[in-house]
Amino acid sequence: MKRKVLSARTVQTIGDGWHHDAHGLYLQVTANGTGRSWVYRYSHAGRQRYIGLGPAHTISLARARELARECGELRLRNIDPLLERQRQKQALIVEQAKAVTFKDVAEAYLELHLDSFRNPKHRQQWRNTLATYVYPKIGNITVADIGPADVLRCIEPIWNTKRETASRVRQRIERIMDYATTRQYRTGDNPAAHVTESLPKTKNGKGHHAALPYSELPAFMAELRNRDSLSALALEFTILTAARTGEVIGATRDEVDLKARTWTIPAGRMKAGKEHKVPLSARAVEILQGLDRRTKRLFPLSNMAMAELLKGMRPDVTVHGFRSTFMDWCHESTNHPKVVIDMALAHKVGDKVEAAYRRGDLFIKRTKLMAAWAEYCEKAHTSAAVVPFCKTS
Repeated sequence: MKRKVLSARTVQTIGDGWHHDAHGLYLQVTANGTGRSWVYRYSHAGRQRYIGLGPAHTISLARARELARECGELRLRNIDPLLERQRQKQALIVEQAKAVTFKDVAEAYLELHLDSFRNPKHRQQWRNTLATYVYPKIGNITVADIGPADVLRCIEPIWNTKRETASRVRQRIERIMDYATTRQYRTGDNPAAHVTESLPKTKNGKGHHAALPYSELPAFMAELRNRDSLSALALEFTILTAARTGEVIGATRDEVDLKARTWTIPAGRMKAGKEHKVPLSARAVEILQGLDRRTKRLFPLSNMAMAELLKGMRPDVTVHGFRSTFMDWCHESTNHPKVVIDMALAHKVGDKVEAAYRRGDLFIKRTKLMAAWAEYCEKAHTSAAVVPFCKTS
């Protein structure tokens, strides 16, 4: 008796289920007949395998039989049709990647991620730095062919004059190259990951962030107070609290207790992954009281805002360097114990004796230290007026 096979009519009308045609070809019908697709089913090395051949409304019965016959021919040559399809797909990806440039990938990355950057200035900085420092150098190079030397060509010319910008550019290239790898446009290590190791360190020769000598700080603070901008207030607050840029820029109103004069930074925003409670000096509280109360973030700025301000005031100094200024002042001008200083900076206290000594967070001692620091910062401008910034009733 001749085995029944499908016809063009039954392909369109047959009910739900798996319907065998011949030579491993099946029509799978689902969802009360609304879903119809071709599947080639076979066994290889003792395992059942399935290969989708396409929807029935696109692939005709005749074409589905041709595809099934091609799969059968591969099996006769002891080639797994599923693995062969995967190989062809990978080969196509590799071939297509040969035409994908760095700029192509970068623009795709920006289209996908820019909306997640809340600050419009941050979004614009991404585009500006890529257009200025990256696209002219490597924009038209195939992303699969970019190496560390290409990344260096982008950042080396500005490494000594615009260190912060160069670092940001490198980080952005690294993220774009990671994206290219996940999209299978390239393979191997990220060429932007370690390129700065071949570049000169900062001027102090220790690889630390360039810092302002503490003897010059009071005059700098007086100059800073004369600048009527949110970034100036943010930088002053950063210096007074010896905090990191990201900690200040990300600070929200619910982290601050003005009555208790404390700022509690959650573990998720700390470098060490541990909650940090910061005692606020009178001037730090004064700054916060003068901020716009309609915003959730205390300082709704981009991560580069303070650095850009500082570049116009002290080009050779970095925002992070003020933590070194604070530490130098502590060690050279005060008698506060090292463990108190380390905890004020949210440094990890590794020595077992110190760790046992501190037990708590030494908050009272740190409060006295930060008050003395604020008093030193006020040294040259105790009579300066307080300028509120967008305060609302």
